[in-house]
Amino acid sequence: MDSTSERKFAGRLIYKVLTGQTCVREAIKLFPDTKDPSITCAYHALVHYEADEDIRYQDIEYREAQDDYLEYLAQTLSEGKILPKNIIDEYKPYYSGIAKPWHEGFQNSIKEFLRFINIK
Repeated sequence: MDSTSERKFAGRLIYKVLTGQTCVREAIKLFPDTKDPSITCAYHALVHYEADEDIRYQDIEYREAQDDYLEYLAQTLSEGKILPKNIIDEYKPYYSGIAKPWHEGFQNSIKEFLRFINIK
């Protein structure tokens, strides 16, 4: 899958979360494992969305602002476009890559562990 297709797929996943068609955890598991900074940024925005569940429940304005932000990300990605540099830069200091679940088998476990400790 090329970057444009991956962006469109990620945008559809975010829309599914926003419309209640899928839960955040399921969408996170399906995110493309890529080096595309737009997709990585959207992935972490979605992780942040889930982490803020308590705040979202208590603060309607915060929830609406976060929903609007994710909708913007979803729309941009669904069009296959790259996210603006300032949005990507906002997430860079805090996160790197996309965390994928560990796969079965000894070799895959070693690869995932090395990736986890940031050795390639």
